[in-house]
Amino acid sequence: MAKPSKHKSKSNLLENLLPTKEVIIACGPGGVGKTTSAAATALTIALNFDKSVLVLTIDPAKRLANALGLNGIGNKEIEISDETFKESKLKPKGKLSVAMLDTKESWDALIRRHAKDQATVDHILSNPLYKNITSKFVQSHEYIAMERLYDLHSSKDYDIIVVDTPPTRNALDFLDAPDKMADFFSSRLLKWLIAPYKSKLISLASKPFYQIADKVLGNQFLQDIAEFFIAFQSMYDGFVQRAESVKKLLSDTRTSFLVVSTLEQVPALEARFFVDELQKRSLNLDAVILNKVLPEHFRSKYETEIARNIQEQAKILSETLSKSSQNNSYGAETYEKVFLEIASSFLNFQKVAQQEAALESEFADLVSISTKVPFHSEPINDLNALEELGKQIWMQN
Repeated sequence: MAKPSKHKSKSNLLENLLPTKEVIIACGPGGVGKTTSAAATALTIALNFDKSVLVLTIDPAKRLANALGLNGIGNKEIEISDETFKESKLKPKGKLSVAMLDTKESWDALIRRHAKDQATVDHILSNPLYKNITSKFVQSHEYIAMERLYDLHSSKDYDIIVVDTPPTRNALDFLDAPDKMADFFSSRLLKWLIAPYKSKLISLASKPFYQIADKVLGNQFLQDIAEFFIAFQSMYDGFVQRAESVKKLLSDTRTSFLVVSTLEQVPALEARFFVDELQKRSLNLDAVILNKVLPEHFRSKYETEIARNIQEQAKILSETLSKSSQNNSYGAETYEKVFLEIASSFLNFQKVAQQEAALESEFADLVSISTKVPFHSEPINDLNALEELGKQIWMQN
C-alpha cells in the first residue's frame, strides 16, 4: 500500500474515498467517538453529495437520535426530514436515513427468509427457547448485524451505507460471525445433541445422560432445544450461502473500513491491533480518524520555550507583578505558585502532545488517509454540531 501524502488537503478526502464505495464500516475502541464519527461522516456525505445515505448503528447513544432530530431509532430506516434540516439551516444535496439494529426483529425476519415453509417459521418462532437463544448464543447479535447490512446493501435503496460497529473487542466477532454461525450449524456438538431426537432413537450410551438432564433441567428442556435446532438446521444451506455473500461484501473494493481512535495509549494500542487484523484479512482499510487530539500549540517548540521561561523566571516575574499590583494582599509567593502551576501544566500537556504526535505518525504510515479531530469540550447533540465534526474530519484544510 502506498504511503499517504503528508500534505493532502482535507477538502479532497471524501472525493478520494467515495467514488467507488457503497459501504463504509467504522471500527475502533469504545468511548473514542466512533458513533458520532460515523454519523458525522454520513451527514457530511448527504450534505455535500447527491447521494442517498444510511447510517446503521449497532449500539447508539440516545444523544445520537436527538442530534439527528428523531424521537427514537429502530430497526426500520427513518429518513431525516427536510423540516429537521431546515430547523438547523442545512441544505443537503442528498438524503440521510438512520437505523438501529434490533436483534429480535432482525432474527424474526431472517427466519422468515430462510425457512423452507411457513410451518417451519411458526415452529421456530413459537419455540419457548427462541428468544433466549437468539439473544445469547453464538454471537447472534454480531451475526444478525452482518445479515442486516447485507440486506440493506442488496436492496439498492441507498448509495452508501455507513455502519457503526461494536467496540474493537467485539468487532472481530462482528467480522467473523458469518463463518462461526455456519460452522456451528454443521458442528459435531449440534449433531450429537439433536441426533437422538431427529432419529427418535436414543442409544444405550447416551440414554443415561438425557435421563439425568431431563431430571435436572426439566422434561421438555432438551427436547425443546433439539426441536429448535432441528428446525434451524433445515436452513443450513441458506446460512452458508449468506455467510459467503457477506464475506464477499466485506472484502469487496466497494467496502471501506475506517478505524476511529483517540491517541491515548490504551485506545491507540487497541486501534493498532485492529488495523493489523484488517490488513491480515486483506480488508480495505482506507482511513484512520483520530479523535480528541490536543491542540497544535502544545506541539509548538516556541510556546514550549515560553512555558519553560515562565517556569525558570517565575520568582522574578512574581516579584515584579506583586510590586506593580494595585492589590497588595497578594504576595510574590502567591504569584509564583500560579506561574509555576501554569507552566508545569502546559509542559505536562506538551509531553502528552509529543506522544500523540508519534502515534499519529505511525497511523499515517499505515493508511492512505489519516485525519485528526481536536478535543471537543461540548457534547455533539444536534445536527449543527455533527456538521462541524464532519467538517473537522473530512473537509477542512
